[in-house]
Amino acid sequence: MADKGPKQKRQARRKFVQYVRQKSRARAAKEAKEDNGEERPEWTGKLDFLLSCISYAVGLGNVWRFPYLCYKNGGGAFLVPYIFMLAFAGLPLFYLELAFGQFSSLGPVSIWRISPIFKGVGYAMVAISMMVGIYYNVVIAYTLYYLFASFTATLPWLTCNNPWNTDACIQDRSVLSANTTNTSLTNSSLINGTAVNHTGVRPVSASEEYWRNGVLQLSEGFDYPGEVVWYLCLCLLLAWLLVFFCLIKGVQSAGKVVYFTSTFPYIVLTILLIRCSIMDGAIDGIKFYVTPDFSRLQDAEVWGDAGIQIFFSLSVAWGGLISMASYNRFSQNCYRDSIIVSTINCGTSIYAGFVIFSILGFMANEMGVDVKDVADKGSGLAFVTYPEAVARLPISPLWSALFFFMLLSLGLGTQFAIIQTIVTSIIDEFPERLMSKRMLVTGLVCLVFFLLGLPCITQGGNYMVELMNDWSAGFSLMLIGLVECVVIAWIYGTDNFFRDIEMMIGFRPNRWWWLCWKFLTPAVLLAILLFYLIGIKPAIYGGRLEFPTSGQALGWLMTLTSLVVIPLPGIYYICKAEGTFMERVRKVMKPLPEWGPHLEENRELDERYSKKGIPLADYRDADNTPNIA
Repeated sequence: MADKGPKQKRQARRKFVQYVRQKSRARAAKEAKEDNGEERPEWTGKLDFLLSCISYAVGLGNVWRFPYLCYKNGGGAFLVPYIFMLAFAGLPLFYLELAFGQFSSLGPVSIWRISPIFKGVGYAMVAISMMVGIYYNVVIAYTLYYLFASFTATLPWLTCNNPWNTDACIQDRSVLSANTTNTSLTNSSLINGTAVNHTGVRPVSASEEYWRNGVLQLSEGFDYPGEVVWYLCLCLLLAWLLVFFCLIKGVQSAGKVVYFTSTFPYIVLTILLIRCSIMDGAIDGIKFYVTPDFSRLQDAEVWGDAGIQIFFSLSVAWGGLISMASYNRFSQNCYRDSIIVSTINCGTSIYAGFVIFSILGFMANEMGVDVKDVADKGSGLAFVTYPEAVARLPISPLWSALFFFMLLSLGLGTQFAIIQTIVTSIIDEFPERLMSKRMLVTGLVCLVFFLLGLPCITQGGNYMVELMNDWSAGFSLMLIGLVECVVIAWIYGTDNFFRDIEMMIGFRPNRWWWLCWKFLTPAVLLAILLFYLIGIKPAIYGGRLEFPTSGQALGWLMTLTSLVVIPLPGIYYICKAEGTFMERVRKVMKPLPEWGPHLEENRELDERYSKKGIPLADYRDADNTPNIA
């Protein structure tokens, strides 16, 4: 009888896999529950995981960072390096992390049983998530405050007759245009084409004064923290209560909330696009957004910005993707999920750009200035420019409430994954004691992070928020992604990893992924790292005020915190091992015997894991390359 071909063998293997899973699922679940005190939870449905990934990846940066980078780096031409970085860096890492987490059913720290010497990479992921989680909820607190402030007949940032306003307040920002001439001003005049009020102070828009004086009560500088702003403290407490109650049952409760947080922003974006696109000046804003300037592609900074944006946009190397994938069913098609989520994420960034620049175009037309004069980035765009833009729309309180509710949904979707990553990392390190106490662990994490966030809601707290936003993640994220790729492709071996993926989804990745993980993605990541290092500048607040020495030092300390922890566990394991130095290094680079699928039913699918005590490295091919059909 003729031997079966590759296709028939794969089909037979899939049938065998399905048979084993059906027969042993109940037994394996019982054993896992006996071993850990409680069975590791799973997503209640495939859509829960997919929407959670979308909600995690699609965050505030898609709305307030990507459109600004497009306008800064050549408009539509920026899509060329953006898509290039997606194909060669973002998507390969995204797929790698989903497969990595799903195969092992472990969080970003415990997962380094694959190569214990690199366990510090997991700790670095959690350290970054902790720093980001602290300030990210402060931004959500700002959003809650603006949301509550929207429930009024007249938006408070529209006028200059409020207690927080100064003599520098200008209600009509059109006077700020340097091109304005022969304009009649109520409280100001033009000197050399620049609006200056009669006190000699440069004028400030009503929306900016509301943000700086009415909301933040901003102090003179980073060295003047001031008092805790009580209403922001209450908003921060509410933000953490929302996070806690949505995560109270882990992925089983969060998986239901994301049905709203992942879909509602698209509804609001579509409504805003339809409403704003028919208003005067909207087309000018969209033209400004999409008109390509291909000469900018010769600038290395443009490619660096594209790479960094892809890294932040897809949320790779944070640990969140590994954590969420670890709650998947073993047979979930992580390949399909990675393609879908990455495409939706990048499509959302581009789609949001049309919405944002139609708003900015309308606002520029209203003020009689160029679109570039109202374009901004970060918190200045979200809490100064956008509020002023929606205030000019008919029924402005309604549009304002919708807009900030959308920001709240985007922020919470990302924050859920960040906190879930931290909780998962803690529980996976001590499963016997903490698996049944998930609610308590989640509550303690939220409480501690609320207390750590209090310095960020003082009168000088926004300086700290901006510093953490710029320095807590960046260089270390890209280094983590590079190390992660090198460990799996070169130390663990692409052939081993391909066999692991085949165990889960029934087929091996093609040669494109082998080429990316071994060569192309590490090379691109090295280039992004170089771009990032070349572009490092002193920390600046609001694009104008340079942080003092203490602020610069704190920024570098935040960056170094996540870098320092990377080698420490490796040093510990080398010292603990026996033999010569090189023997110790080789030993702690190999996977531990317990590395592999979480459930015994899945370990039985491959001899590498069903035969206890045999080092995984013994099953590698001689040339350590994949045998791809």
